[in-house]
Amino acid sequence: MNAPHPAKVAGIDSTVPSPAHTVAPVTPGASPDTAPNATDAAEVRAAPGAPCAPGALLQDRLAGWVSDLTTLHELTERLVRTGSLSEGLQEVLRAGAALVGARRGLVVLEPADGLGPDTTVGLGLARADLGHIETVPRSALSYGRILDGLPVGADGITEPDLFAEKNLDPRHRQVAARLGYAASYALPLSAEGTGTIGTGAAETTTGATGRLGAAVWLYDDPAEPGERQRHLAGLYARYASQHLARLLEVERTRARMATMAEELLPSRLPRVPGVQLAARHRTGPRGGGDWYDALPLPDAALGLAVGSVTGSGPSAVAAMGRLRASLRAYAVMEGEDPVAVLSDLELLLRLTEPARSATALFGYCEPALRRITLAGAGHSPPLLIGERRTEFVETSVSAPLGMLACWEAPSVEFQAEPGETVLLYTDGLLHRTGDPADRAFARLHAAAAGVPRAERHDPDAVAEHVLRTVLPDGKADADSEEDVVLLAVRFE
Repeated sequence: MNAPHPAKVAGIDSTVPSPAHTVAPVTPGASPDTAPNATDAAEVRAAPGAPCAPGALLQDRLAGWVSDLTTLHELTERLVRTGSLSEGLQEVLRAGAALVGARRGLVVLEPADGLGPDTTVGLGLARADLGHIETVPRSALSYGRILDGLPVGADGITEPDLFAEKNLDPRHRQVAARLGYAASYALPLSAEGTGTIGTGAAETTTGATGRLGAAVWLYDDPAEPGERQRHLAGLYARYASQHLARLLEVERTRARMATMAEELLPSRLPRVPGVQLAARHRTGPRGGGDWYDALPLPDAALGLAVGSVTGSGPSAVAAMGRLRASLRAYAVMEGEDPVAVLSDLELLLRLTEPARSATALFGYCEPALRRITLAGAGHSPPLLIGERRTEFVETSVSAPLGMLACWEAPSVEFQAEPGETVLLYTDGLLHRTGDPADRAFARLHAAAAGVPRAERHDPDAVAEHVLRTVLPDGKADADSEEDVVLLAVRFE
């Protein structure tokens, strides 16, 4: 009498290949070291003449399916916790290696839409190793055939023994011998349809669909993944591709916003006799409204400005560009009166951006006299850094632009000594520290006072030292909602 076919249980499809592993019963009183392993148990059950009840078979299959589902759940949970494309690619490589039993591998990201980014990430492979693999003709590599759109089976491309293949490309044979791998298994990474980011009104569709790239895992000896391993790896790859498509779209958005913000800022700082200039700009993933400017003015003068527009994202970046362009025009017309420049800017902001406010600092610099006339609207005071003093410049207290019906505040004038540097910055430098305002200002002052003597002649080194000291441990380059701007002006 034939045993009944196992039915679907809890949504598990019984047509999925049976797991190769099984849980072996432990003999009472036997130590774990002497207990038979899963392979031994499978051999006993599969031995001719061995009794195998339908219930035991079903229980064995259920145990295998539960184990596989648990493994996939854990690996996908780790994947969704990745927040950047590079982290996601590394996690896919690690998870795939665990599923197919490999030690090394690489992912080649090459979206079919041609919008990039194109990159290669390795697991257990140094940059030089990846360079050697890239010297192999693309058509001779399994992932190259995937990227070129050639037909690929549902289980990917398996090369169980490279050196046994008669038609193996000579260069591929040479590289494989050099790097010490003898077999490979490749899977396509393809996101079908469109994914979504966010929920509700903030939900947007991702544009990175279709082929994203290919992943290949390398074996040190001739080997190939089993049927069950290929099945699990394929399930994981399909889910991972959707997640990578979302991360790819986020990466593209960040790159676009960074490019837009950089294009709206000075492409290079002017060369003006008597002063040296340097700047630093760090923007968040969504793009922000912090900006800086330095422009030559009539009578060998120099206009210096930093500012910040409220909000983030494309609208804030666009508002920042409009505000900076307007300030340049006002500075050319009446730059010797910084109060008039900011008054005009405030009127423009109130008329054209009624729902937005901004902080700004504008200085009329006369390099020959080492003198700066300064006006500020809700902005942090500049920092004067010299051999004998490190102090904040006293400025008048004023509301940000757009906060009052009519803005006006007195200007201040100060003079620097030869070799001193004036540091202008935006509030994002202080906010990124996470400290209260008084402690953040104290940290900034200590960082400026601690600039090494050998670096004080270089405004670029001064700005870099202050940035890395105030924001240590990668805070300066980490994703943040706060933009950071520093503009260093050294008087000769």
